[in-house]
Amino acid sequence: MKPLQHPLQETTFSDWPLAVKTILGFWLFYALTIVIRAFLGRDPSTVLSNKVLTIAAAIVLSFCIYVALASFARGVSIRRRAIVAILASLGAAAAMAAVLMIADSYQSRPQEEIHLVSAEGYEITELGNATVIKRAGEQPLTVTWPRVAELDQFTQLRISADAAVVWLFFFMAWSAFYLAIRAQTQALTAQRRASEAESAAQVAQLRALRYQVNPHFLFNTLNSLSSLVMTGRNDRAEAMLLALSTFFRSSLSLDPAADITLEQEIDLQRLYLEIEKTRFPDRLKVEIDVPPALQSARLPALILQPIVENAIKYGVSKTRHKILISIVAEEIPDGRMMISVSNRLANSTRDELPASTHEGTGVGLTNVCERLQTRFGDRSECRFGPMDTGGFKVILKMPVQA
Repeated sequence: MKPLQHPLQETTFSDWPLAVKTILGFWLFYALTIVIRAFLGRDPSTVLSNKVLTIAAAIVLSFCIYVALASFARGVSIRRRAIVAILASLGAAAAMAAVLMIADSYQSRPQEEIHLVSAEGYEITELGNATVIKRAGEQPLTVTWPRVAELDQFTQLRISADAAVVWLFFFMAWSAFYLAIRAQTQALTAQRRASEAESAAQVAQLRALRYQVNPHFLFNTLNSLSSLVMTGRNDRAEAMLLALSTFFRSSLSLDPAADITLEQEIDLQRLYLEIEKTRFPDRLKVEIDVPPALQSARLPALILQPIVENAIKYGVSKTRHKILISIVAEEIPDGRMMISVSNRLANSTRDELPASTHEGTGVGLTNVCERLQTRFGDRSECRFGPMDTGGFKVILKMPVQA
């Protein structure tokens, strides 16, 4: 089995595509400036042919700098990277100076004629490596410039040092460009991975919060089913079992971290309430009011489930009176929607439900509020408590998102 690699782990030359792009881009831009300068003269072909070796050597030496950076400056401080870049650039500049010194013996001089007259009246003509100096009435003097290899060692060393200094700045410029692009790429990658990790953590939290609901609901429903069977109400038990299978088939097919429309959420609650109506046929009344404009609004799947379940558990099952379960959705002026779920006596607004109808551990409502906060942040609101006329009410506010 192939070992797994940590997503943040980098191999020595893992960023070679970036190095290739920056090297070729940098030196192609330099080549473009050479081409422009060559065609400003009268012998561009000779100038360009002489520069081919120079550019090729510069590309190869830049790759050598990259190898040094990848080998000795991977995962270290920016100061050490800079030191490695400077040392590698010094070596590359010295190597380029040596290449230019050797190439001078084999390269042709541009055959363009330059003619000028000095302040003393001398006519000076330069053609290739020869300079002709003449004055009216005098014999012309021809001076042939020697190749670098024909000069004394001290002069060769000075010319080589001058060339190395010039090319040092070129190689350091590429190194700085490469390190800057690499740092930016790493920062963007780290930002993307942090965003993905945050998103994954949010999804995991949403899944965990929703999965807290399902076992509780299943236990209560099976307990109700058991009661129907034990009391001989088999027809109601069969109806409840059918409704239960339909509910679970619908709810478990949903992604726990996905949003669904308010219409789908209400349909799921209708299925659940049908289950409870089978258990409490004479003590449960349901009213649902959702305007058509909000039916396509999206919200976390089964966000209303624990609220409706609590309304049944601590309302209908705690009294012999008929209880009205009300689910109302409305749009409020700040671009959000408000969904309220309440339970109260169906036939009277004066009598209050017993205090026991409000009691519970609070796990279900805490779950709902946490899911809402995780999904919508500060744009969400979750409030609950007993009503003045009796019963209990939960109010959820969230952005309207289609």
